[in-house]
Amino acid sequence: MALLQTLFYTFIALGILVTIHEFGHFWVARRCGVKVERFSIGFGTPLLRWRDKQDTEFVLALLPLGGYVKMLDEREGNVSEEDRPFSFNSKTVWQRIAIVAAGPIANFLLAFLAFWLIFLAGERDLAPVVGQVKEGSLAEQAGFEPGMEIIAIEGQSTPTWSAVSRKLFDFIGTSGEIPFVVTYEGSTLEYEMPVTVSAWLREAEEPSPLRDLGVMPPFELDALSLAGVAEDGSGYLAGLRTGDRLVAINGEIITDVNDFIATVAGSAQSMVVLDIERDSKSLIIEAVPKMVERDGQQVGQLGVRLSSTGKFPEEHMRDVDYNALTAIPRSIRETYESSAFVLKSIGKLIVGDLSPKNLSGPITIAKVAGESAASGIDNFIRFVAILSIMLGVMNLLPIPVLDGGHLMYYFIEIIKGSPVSDRIQMVGYKVGFSMLMGLMVFATYNDVMRPF
Repeated sequence: MALLQTLFYTFIALGILVTIHEFGHFWVARRCGVKVERFSIGFGTPLLRWRDKQDTEFVLALLPLGGYVKMLDEREGNVSEEDRPFSFNSKTVWQRIAIVAAGPIANFLLAFLAFWLIFLAGERDLAPVVGQVKEGSLAEQAGFEPGMEIIAIEGQSTPTWSAVSRKLFDFIGTSGEIPFVVTYEGSTLEYEMPVTVSAWLREAEEPSPLRDLGVMPPFELDALSLAGVAEDGSGYLAGLRTGDRLVAINGEIITDVNDFIATVAGSAQSMVVLDIERDSKSLIIEAVPKMVERDGQQVGQLGVRLSSTGKFPEEHMRDVDYNALTAIPRSIRETYESSAFVLKSIGKLIVGDLSPKNLSGPITIAKVAGESAASGIDNFIRFVAILSIMLGVMNLLPIPVLDGGHLMYYFIEIIKGSPVSDRIQMVGYKVGFSMLMGLMVFATYNDVMRPF
């Protein structure tokens, strides 16, 4: 049942994104006078098909993992003299640019609309007040203390923990100082608190800047449970099951998720004793965490996925209300910042500041789709928005076979005054297709090899 739900929400998300993307191409093509022969959502055997008054065939196919808009084009077959003015290649270069760019633009507009719907319900985030500082961490070495509030990084205001995390991403893979500015609650004094890093998190898989710095917000843990247990993991073999509530480890009551993770990580191939609750019964499980490599270190792993419930101090919560108008600029900013984040991530992958292990494929996308839907409609809408932005940014990359590759050829045409030759375009498409297939295979390999 869980697998079916994951697949259902994955197809829903991809179906929405593909439909909006292709509709962008379709809508602008029609406005530019191009005859659209087919609008297809999915590939393979058609499940539904119909034609409109302009003789465009609309198709809903069996495999909803993509789509396409087929336009009349003399390069793909014979076109009658009377239809020639309605072919794609007969249009001006600026019209062709508009048609190709419309797909990614539609994805950004979808993300904006999704964020707008989310912000209509208001926004709630946590002030970046330090609750804990990990012993021996970079933050402790720099002088961070519980009760400090991070108000700026590199001159940019950080009113929430989300803003702190997003700004810290800029420093991944770099060496030097991260210039924090902090203050204490109730004080007007500000202090500079630089943290020195070297090739920071460059080789990390799923880097977590806050965790690596060693600073955590104040959090009152109510319960720590197992949201999933891998059947080939040491936890399952020892008797742990999905739904178990973790009470204590090695006789110590669990009051902090990170402490629990650190204890397991430091117990590779050594026994840990877990006190758990299952169906209102108390059990004791003895498990030996399997040794795995994480960020270049050998650590222990039980093969479980954790789910914590608790609360942040109410006095540190910041609430902002929006109406239909005030949500517009906030949604524009969120769309822009998310797009910039995706673009920075791609840039860091290219220059080597971010480990290629962080490339994710269809398995991870499906997993996140299911988890976001299970955690609430607002989280699923946010997931669709982020995925739509990723699709828009990726499609604008100057790689032949992507929209960005077509745009690259058209801008070259503007500069040189004539179209790029069909032979050069075909070579580019073959190279681009090979690149994309290679990236897809590598990303899927990462998915398969990623720990549970």
